[in-house]
Amino acid sequence: KIVRGWMQHLYDEEGRPHLDCVNNVAHVGHAHPRVVEAERLQAAVLNTNTRYLHDALISYGERLAATLPDPLSVVWLVCTGSEANELALRMARAVTGNRETIVLDGAYHGNTGGLVEISPYKYKGPGGAGPPPWVHEVPMPDPYRGMYTGLKDEEGPAYAAHVEKVAERLRDDGRGPPTFIAEAILSCGGQIVPPDGFLAPAFEAVREAG
Repeated sequence: KIVRGWMQHLYDEEGRPHLDCVNNVAHVGHAHPRVVEAERLQAAVLNTNTRYLHDALISYGERLAATLPDPLSVVWLVCTGSEANELALRMARAVTGNRETIVLDGAYHGNTGGLVEISPYKYKGPGGAGPPPWVHEVPMPDPYRGMYTGLKDEEGPAYAAHVEKVAERLRDDGRGPPTFIAEAILSCGGQIVPPDGFLAPAFEAVREAG
């Protein structure tokens, strides 16, 4: 039973520390003093979700947008990763006009119904119903145990070619252009960092198909 967290450790009811290698939100550690102080100050001023206009939201959005490459300049604030991915999926489908989606084997994108449908980690797991007909899996770009391990500079492009092949097939069948969703680092897939030369060519192939 965990009773508190401090920086990189979780403490159980016996006072024993456990190095937290599981939690997926404590990027700067549990109860980080600077984060706690910022939360305290904001809670004393206004504590709502993001439906109201507030200077802190504008400032945060501007600072975040300044880190993004052109033409990205708009920030839409949500509360969870599932909300963010669900919104991204809805926006992509509004643009493409279809539900066709290319996903990486082993990927997990969230716990809403729509995201479970495009998450092989969930729909292929216990109780899973398998992929819907509009979901198309490509191999996980795993540089350690993957099908192209050892190809060095050619490894990333080899995995990207699978995305290109599916995107072109969907286009030729009149079912495209598809949506392509990928984690920058595959979390549930094993904390896999895709090899260089995968993500950019994969996304470019999808854009060229539509």
